[in-house]
Amino acid sequence: MEFREQLHDMNPAIKFLVVVVSMLTLAWFFNPWTPALFFVGIVSIQLVLSRVNWKLWLLMMIPFSITAFGYLWTTVLFAAETGGMVIWTWKSIVVTNEQLSRALSLSFRVIAFSSISLLFALTTQPVKFVMSLMQQFRLSPKLAYGMLVGYQFLPVVKDEFIQIRHAHRLRGVGDEKWWWQRIFGMKRILIPLLAAAVRKAERAAFAMEARGFTGAPRSEFYKPIPLGINDWILSALFLLLLFASCIVGVLWT
Repeated sequence: MEFREQLHDMNPAIKFLVVVVSMLTLAWFFNPWTPALFFVGIVSIQLVLSRVNWKLWLLMMIPFSITAFGYLWTTVLFAAETGGMVIWTWKSIVVTNEQLSRALSLSFRVIAFSSISLLFALTTQPVKFVMSLMQQFRLSPKLAYGMLVGYQFLPVVKDEFIQIRHAHRLRGVGDEKWWWQRIFGMKRILIPLLAAAVRKAERAAFAMEARGFTGAPRSEFYKPIPLGINDWILSALFLLLLFASCIVGVLWT
């Protein structure tokens, strides 16, 4: 295992559990330092132990950053009176240190949640994640394979949508000028797209039944996803970062 691929090879079920525990823990801390330090730590771990496309990461962080900035200025300007020392005034707007601290806490919390969510999404294979849920968390095979089939259908549905739209344009349909006409015209694409999706789902169900799929729990798997020492070390690293961020955040408040 390469050093910079350890996050990619970490057991997805354990990684998901670490993400959930981290989010639930951060939700109980209202100082700005805890989520800020956790965000810095997550980015540092991701930088060292993964091969993430950082251009894609920055693009995906843009909407979260905009949301965090929205929380910041709306909380500062429209927060209820909480007391504290006045640090800035402008006309009828009064900003105290308590309001600023709460605003920064909400903003950094959004950034911290988004960073660990992106870490999970960019370092986890969806198929491997569902298989690990079945093996480690005893997820029902019916639900698990249903999720896998739905995930496999997404690119197929996208290709079908493009083909139907091109076919309509070749026949001179779908060139409306106004946006509301295009919205109402979407039913010409959605109805055949839905019909094709139902047919494909029915064929997939028949194929799974023909191969002996009953949805019963399994004792063996074709591709087992074990728990190794690397998974426990990385889990301990994340929990140590979470614990340190909480302690330091409380002490600095």
